[in-house]
Amino acid sequence: MTNQQQIEKHTIVQSIILHLFPGILVGVFYFLIRQPVQNFGYPSSFALILAIIFLVPVELGYLLLKGKQATGRYTLDGLISYRTPIPWWQSILGILIVLVLMAAIFTVLKPVDNILIEKLFFWMPTLDSGLDGSYSKTALIVTYSIFSIFGVIVVPTVEELYFRGYLLPRIPVKYSELFHSFLFAAYHVWTPWMFITRTIAMLPLIIAVKKKNIYIGIVAHILLNSVDVIVGFAFIFSLA
Repeated sequence: MTNQQQIEKHTIVQSIILHLFPGILVGVFYFLIRQPVQNFGYPSSFALILAIIFLVPVELGYLLLKGKQATGRYTLDGLISYRTPIPWWQSILGILIVLVLMAAIFTVLKPVDNILIEKLFFWMPTLDSGLDGSYSKTALIVTYSIFSIFGVIVVPTVEELYFRGYLLPRIPVKYSELFHSFLFAAYHVWTPWMFITRTIAMLPLIIAVKKKNIYIGIVAHILLNSVDVIVGFAFIFSLA
C-alpha cells in the first residue's frame, strides 16, 4: 500500500505527457485502421476496440517497469494509491452514487456534445456503434463480444490503476482532481467533442476514488462501460 505522504510528485510536463501519450497512440492507430475495418464490414467502434487494446501493454507495461525500477521485479506493489480497505456497504454506496452522478452528467450534457460536433468537429468522423441495421449480425456479435472483454473489463481496470491509482496522486498542482479530469478528457482524442462532458463527468469518480478506495473506481468504470454492451447485445438479439 502506497503512503500518500511519501509519493514523489511528477512535474506538470510529466503529468501532461503521461496522461496524453497513451491516448495519442490509440488515436493514431484508430484513425489509421478505421476505414479498412469498415471496408471489411465492421463498424468504426470495432476499430476503436482494436486500438484501445494497445492501452493494456502501454499503461500496464509502464507501471510494471516503474515497479521493477523500484523493487527489482515486475510488480505494482508500492505504485498504486487509494487502496485503504473500507466497509462493503460504503463501497456499494460509493459505486451507486458515482454511477448516478456520471450518468446524469453524461445525459444532461449530451446536447453540448451534439453542438460541438455540429459547430467545431463536423469535419471529424464520429464513432459508429453499428446499431443502425447496416451491419451483419456476425460483425456485431464479434464487435460486442470483444468489447465485453476488453472495453468493459480489461481496459477500464488498467485505466483506473494507471490514471487514478498512479498518475492522480502524483499531480503537482493544488486542484489535482480538476486538472486530472481535464487531462483524462483530453486523453480521449478520438472523441474531442466530449471534452467538456468528460471533464465534468469524471469528477465524481475521481473524488470517490481519492476519498475512499480505487476499487470503487474500477467497478464503477466497468459498470458504466457495460451499458454499451447491454444495448449492443439487446439490438443483436432483436435482429431476425
